[in-house]
Amino acid sequence: MRQALFSIVIAALSVRLVVSSPLQAPAKRASNIDDATVLNFALTLEHVENAFYGGALAKFDQQAFLNAGLPTFARGRFAQVADHEKTHVKFLSDALGAKATKPCTYNFPYTDPKSFAALSQILEGVGTSAYTGAAQLITNKDYLTAAASVLATEARHASWVASAVNKFAGWSGAFDVPLSLNQVYTLAAGFITSCPSSNPALPVHAFPALTLSNPVPGKKSKTVAPKSSTGTPTFIAFFSGLDKTFVPITNGEVAVPEGLSGQVYAMATTSGTEATDDTIVAGPAILLFERDSNGNLISS
Repeated sequence: MRQALFSIVIAALSVRLVVSSPLQAPAKRASNIDDATVLNFALTLEHVENAFYGGALAKFDQQAFLNAGLPTFARGRFAQVADHEKTHVKFLSDALGAKATKPCTYNFPYTDPKSFAALSQILEGVGTSAYTGAAQLITNKDYLTAAASVLATEARHASWVASAVNKFAGWSGAFDVPLSLNQVYTLAAGFITSCPSSNPALPVHAFPALTLSNPVPGKKSKTVAPKSSTGTPTFIAFFSGLDKTFVPITNGEVAVPEGLSGQVYAMATTSGTEATDDTIVAGPAILLFERDSNGNLISS
C-alpha cells in the first residue's frame, strides 16, 4: 500500500510536468554560469521546499497527521525541517542581496499528510541530487563549503522521512545521483505556476516529460516520450548512484535493468552512451524501487 501511494504521487507529478513544463528543445549549457547563478538556482529550489513545507503544515494539524496513521512525532519533525528550509532561503537571499530571486507561486499534488510525506521524500531526494550535481559549477571555496553543508542537511532530511516516516530504506545505495541544472529544473518546474517578472533569468530550461508505465526492475515497461529537435529517442538512460545504464527502446518498450534500488531517474536519449543536453529528449522521470532489509522489492 505504501509503494502504491508513491506510485500515485509520481503519476500526479508526471501529469503536472506534461502540463506545466515548457516543451522546448534542449539547448547547450550556457557559458555564463557563475557562482551567483548557481546560488540563485539553489535559492529557487529552496523557495520550492520552503513553500511546500509551509503550506502543508498550515493545512494539516497534528490530528490530521495522526488520523493518517503517521507517527506522533512526524509533524513536529516536519516543522523542524520547514525551519531548516526557511533558514536556507534566508542564508542564500542574504548572500545574493539585491540579486536574489524571489519566491514564485506554487501548486503541489498532495491531498493529505501521507501523500505529503511521500512527496517530501521525493523532493528531498531531488534536492540532494541537485546540490550534488551543482557542486562542480561552484568556484568560490566558501560557497562550495556552504553548499556542502546544505547538501548534508538535505540528505539527512531525505533519509529521515524515508526511514522514520515512510518506513523505507534511508538511502538508495552507496552513492546519490548527481543531476544537472536542466534536469533538476525540469522536476521543479512542475510545481511552479508563475514567478515575479523581476526575478533574474536563469540559463536553464525544462525537458518534455517522459513516462514509463508500471516500471519494475527486470521487466519491460512501455515508454512515452515526444519527438523534439534533438531527434527521436532510441534509448532510456537509468541514473542510479554514479552509474548510467543505457537500454534501447524496442517497439515502444524498454527493459528496466535488474538491481535498481531506491530513487532512480530515467532519461530518454538519442545516444546509447551519453545523456547530456545534446542527447536528452525527455525526462527525467522519477522511479522509486523500494526494497526491504533483505534486498527484496516491496510490492504495491
